[in-house]
Amino acid sequence: MPQIEDHPLRYSLTGELHARPFPDTAPPQVVAFLAIKQSGDAAARNRDRSRDMEHLVSLLKHYGAPLPDRDATHYYGEMGKYRIKWEQHTEVVTYTAFCDDLSERPFDPAEFDVFPARWLEQAPGQRLTSALLRLIPSPQDPKETVSLLREWFVPESMAVAHVLDEAAVVATDFRIDPAGHMRFAVFAAPETGNRRLGRIIQRLLEIETYKTMSMLGFALTREIGAEVGVMDRRISDLMAKMSAKETEPEATLDALLDVSVDLENVVAQSAFRFAGTAAYKAIVYQRIDALRENRFQGLQEFGEFMMRRYEPAMRTVVSMEQRLERMSARASRASDLLRTRVDVERSAQNQAILASLDRRADLQLRLQHTVEGLSVVAISYYAVSLVAYLLYPLTNVTGLSKGMLTAIVTVPVVLVVWGAVRRLRKTIQKQ
Repeated sequence: MPQIEDHPLRYSLTGELHARPFPDTAPPQVVAFLAIKQSGDAAARNRDRSRDMEHLVSLLKHYGAPLPDRDATHYYGEMGKYRIKWEQHTEVVTYTAFCDDLSERPFDPAEFDVFPARWLEQAPGQRLTSALLRLIPSPQDPKETVSLLREWFVPESMAVAHVLDEAAVVATDFRIDPAGHMRFAVFAAPETGNRRLGRIIQRLLEIETYKTMSMLGFALTREIGAEVGVMDRRISDLMAKMSAKETEPEATLDALLDVSVDLENVVAQSAFRFAGTAAYKAIVYQRIDALRENRFQGLQEFGEFMMRRYEPAMRTVVSMEQRLERMSARASRASDLLRTRVDVERSAQNQAILASLDRRADLQLRLQHTVEGLSVVAISYYAVSLVAYLLYPLTNVTGLSKGMLTAIVTVPVVLVVWGAVRRLRKTIQKQ
């Protein structure tokens, strides 16, 4: 049977859908999570992505674990008494370590020792977030669960929910503990399968990762807020001067173009971060929706926490993005108006110059006519004199006096000279 040729990316694209399976885990379990982001524009780190792989290989060699392919973007395997999951994303690299040895002390900082201190110092970037997750069987008495939660988390900011049709109770307070980590607790129902628990854990860690990534947009909004405010006032002042006609349009246009350049520079620098914030925010809410949370013991749910604490920050980012768009549009419209005014004034100046040129041309024409008349008189004077000298011998024959003879030839000579000058002028004009 003849075979159709496959697209060269068919198998790799299909495999990508199954390349990041959910972890298979069961209580009791401790999960140590670390997200590393390179400083600056981490999304453009094409040359430095090899550093992420080298860092992973260094960790695996430390534990004598199998090494991944050099071009891999994800890895999952045994690492001593741990299981490690590594993923390389657009801007961050995440490490998730699973261990069955649950410490008696909840959220013991020693549980993060899966990542050696020297290895952390050599990280090709900075810690974006880290977390310790404690997975234990759910107590039969919900009040006991609430008691543990109030002991582990700050009640004022604690978010708790039944998830996936009461498959587990999940909780966190989204605060950094004294050891520098976020804390998550998962109380698994007895009938909940290992893969379902793995999905819950992964979604919780993704919520934390993408929440933190989206908050980078909020930090940028604070960073550029003062600068944007100054530019906004400069645009308003220039537009006010336009209305009052206090300055020359060209000077105002130059000042407005300077503001527009500064504004477009800010827009260009913030465009990627604001777009990323919108994408990360959408993922956060998608992951919360996927948990299908229900209220537990009347406590605040994840969605409610996000609505009260997280959503205002995201709205601030959207507001700043819209403000920049409006300012850019205002500056563009003002520039168009100023260009129109400058063009109108230049047109008026050009018309005045043309009118002046017309007047000068008229004066030159009149002067030319005057010169031509004087030229005719002068030439005629000399021509009459020459003709008269030529005709003086006829005075004896005709009996006319020299004066009479000169008077007779004057008119014909003048007409001939005038006609010659006029013909010469027409010839010059044609040329």
